[in-house]
Parts: sequence; structure tokens; C-alpha cells
Amino acid sequence: MTDDAQLLRQYANERAEPAFGELVARHIDLVFSAALRVVGGDRHLAQDVTQTVFADLARKAGNLPHDVVLAGWLYRHACFTAAKVVRAERRRQIREKTAIEMNALHDNTEPNWEQIAPVLDEAMNHLSASDRDAIVLRFLKRQDFRAVGSALGVGEDAAQKRVSRALEKLRTFLSRRGVTLTATTLATTLAESVVSAPAGLAVSVTAASLSAAAGTGTILVLLRIMAGTKLKTGIVSAIVAASVVTPLLVKNQAQARLRDQGERVRQRADQLAKFQAEKEQLSKLLAAAKNPRPLSNDQLSDLMRLRGEVGRLRNDVRELAQAKINAPMSRKDMLAFMAKYSSEGVTKLKQLLEANPSENIPELQYLTDDDWRKQAHPPEDNFDWPEASRMSMSAVRNMAEFNFATRMLQPALQRYARDNNGRFPKDLSQLRSWFKSPIDDAVLQRWEILPVTNLVRELHVLVGEDWVITQIAPVNATLDQRILVGLGNVRPTGTVITNRWVRVP
Repeated sequence: MTDDAQLLRQYANERAEPAFGELVARHIDLVFSAALRVVGGDRHLAQDVTQTVFADLARKAGNLPHDVVLAGWLYRHACFTAAKVVRAERRRQIREKTAIEMNALHDNTEPNWEQIAPVLDEAMNHLSASDRDAIVLRFLKRQDFRAVGSALGVGEDAAQKRVSRALEKLRTFLSRRGVTLTATTLATTLAESVVSAPAGLAVSVTAASLSAAAGTGTILVLLRIMAGTKLKTGIVSAIVAASVVTPLLVKNQAQARLRDQGERVRQRADQLAKFQAEKEQLSKLLAAAKNPRPLSNDQLSDLMRLRGEVGRLRNDVRELAQAKINAPMSRKDMLAFMAKYSSEGVTKLKQLLEANPSENIPELQYLTDDDWRKQAHPPEDNFDWPEASRMSMSAVRNMAEFNFATRMLQPALQRYARDNNGRFPKDLSQLRSWFKSPIDDAVLQRWEILPVTNLVRELHVLVGEDWVITQIAPVNATLDQRILVGLGNVRPTGTVITNRWVRVP
């Protein structure tokens, strides 16, 4: 499996959205659980904190240290972000109340989770960064010592010692706040503290975070299509229509999962039966934990795993009781859903073009699969708004023409000029021998060579040359952009030129 550092570099360097989605899926439970504890159990507020944390990660990905332990950074940032939204007085009252309750426990009974939760994250954040990373990786992410050592840059034995020291420091701090725990109980309590984030949150967090990092604030597919256009009154309508695009992803997910809910309920029943059988083993391990003899590493790992699984299952059952469609989605299922969702959007867009042959152009063959995905609408969009359909098809054309101009036309033009003493061809047919691969006649028939003086004056400054290659005519003069190909560069006209398709007689 690709490690966090590789995925983070891939996103920071290439803006690879699947890599960021994988990071969100890996760590969203950790972030949500930390936020949920700090905000006192308010799940809606915890979701907002989770969104903010991953949005910050998307923006800061390129500036994080190369050796950062991402899980530790996310945990710390989640606690810091959540703390800012919680009133100081409320937290003080909770801590005082908790301390009083803890001091009242004079017997050997271990404090329950409700007593530990309010002070756990405060204690964690009093640890040094290296100690906190060790605790997060070992207990909250449930990694073995080899994996912990690899992340911290030390050997397996050194990682075990570091975890033990960090756990003892945490236990000491908690004891000062009136929470007395054995090391074994503290370890199992930490493992049980991670709960599943609400279903669909990873998908919406990924989309919104990537959008925020790009500076758009929200995923507005239609606004991206509108880039390079000069609509006036239509822009307001486009914004209103586009503002519903982001929730459609979550809505589609809920609908899809509702259809197979019967199967998921049966799966939960099977899991309950399985954990009933493992309950006896858990009870034995818990009994062993109270024995004066210390548990072995294997026993402690089994205990942590079972306690964590029981906690997760308990949360799943509670979520199902509240709303059956909220059963947690695995990382594999989420990524598969996103891929299927994107594929359906591409299919819908291609069907739209097939249904409108007058909007089709032969340059579409120069679009990559990624280009299609960037321009695809959500599959729920029936294109009932005619202007949305026209803008969508124009955006696809613009990208296809720009790809042809930059990847095929200008390289051939430059090779021709190099072999002909810098001269510009008089006719496009003269370039055929300089194309690296054959070009369809239907494509070349849509382009022509013009002196720059034949274009409106505002276009002259974009080129700075005497001759250009450009499209003969637009499919939609209002939406389509004009592309000017010279020896020096390829220039799309964008939104700065008025009447950009007008020629001087």
C-alpha cells in the first residue's frame, strides 16, 4: 500500500485528487473522533471541524515537512481546530466536574469512558510531538511496532520503548487530573476511542477540501464550464443552478446505498453473531488485564483489536438504529463509488454530444479520459436547463481544440519553420509532413492561416506575430473561445476580448 508520504507528495506535486481522497479515507475516523471528543460529543460540530482540518491539509500539503507523520499532524490539528470552537468556560466546567467525579472514586474501579474523554485530548496535547505521534500511530491508528518505527524513523525495539515511555507520561498526566488508570487499561481505552465517521462524510470532505484548495470555495461544475465565457444575466442563473451540484454527490451516494440496504443489514447481523463468539475471548483477556502479571505484546494487541472492534460495532449498530442508510462505507467502497460516479458523468456528457451532432467537433478525439472527467456533469443532471447544456458542450470543445493546438498544430508549425528558414506556411496542407501522426481532413478543414491584421485590433497584442492559425468559425460564437496559434505560443482569447470572432474586412 502506498504510504502517506507518497500520497501527500503526489497530491502536492500533481494535484492528484485520488491521492488526496485516499488520505481522507485513511484518516477521517481519527480526525472525526478527536474532534468529537474535544467538542463534547456534538457530532455536527465535529463534522465541521473534520472538514476544516482536511481543507487545511489540502492547502498546506506542499508546505508540510518531508518527514512529517501525517497521522500525528492531523490529530494535533484536529484538536487545535476543535479547541478554537469550544468556549473556554464550558471546557473548564467539564474539567472541574470530571476532576470531582474522579476524586470521589476511592475504590479500585477504573473510570469509565465518559469520565476519561473530557481530559484525554488535553493530556495528549501536553505530550511532545514525538511522544504524541507514537501514541497516535500505536493506539489510535492500531499499527504494530514495526510500522510505528518505520514512520518515526527508528527500529522496532526503539519504537516499543518510545511508545511505553509516552504511554507512561500520558498516564502520569491523567493521574494528576484525578484519572487513575493502569497502563493496560489506558492502552485499551485509547484503542476504543476511535469511532467511525458518519457515512458519506469522507466523500463530501474530499470534494470540498479539493475545491477549497483550488480557491473556488465549492465544487461548481457549471462555473468551471463558464470560465472563458462572457455571459451576463445567464451567470446569475448558472450560479444558482451550480450551487446544488456539490450536495448531489452525497445524495447520489445515499440513494445508491439505500437500494442495497437489505444486504448491509444482513451483513451487520452476521457481524453481531461473529462478535458474540469473540466476546468470550475478550472477557478472558480483560480478566487477564486485571491479573498482576503483565500482558504480552501479542495479548495486548489482541485486546486492543477486540476492544476497538467492539467499539466500532457498537457505534455501527447505533447509527443503523438512527438511520439505516448511515452504515459506514469502507475506503475501497468509497473509492469505487467515486470512480463509478465519475464514469456515469462522462457517459452522460458523451450522450449529450451524440444527441446534438451540430455541437460535435472532430477535435474531441484529442481529449484524454482525465479531460472528460474534468468536464463531466453529475450523473443526476438531466440537462433540463438549455444554457447549462450549451456551456457544457462548449467547455468540452474548448478543451479539445486547445489540446489539438498545443499537442499537434504548434509543434508541426515550429518544425516546419525550422526546416524552412523561419517562414510561415501559406496553407495548412503544407504542414502534413511535419505532423508526428496523421491528421484527419475533417480537423484541418476547421482551421485556417490568417494575417493578424485580419483580426480585431485587441487580438494583435495576444500574438505579437504577423501570421496565426485559428479556427475558421465557432460552433457557438458567444461561448466558444478563439485559439491563436503562432510560432511562439498558443493563445486562447479567454474573457478579455470583446467580439473576439469578428474579423476586419
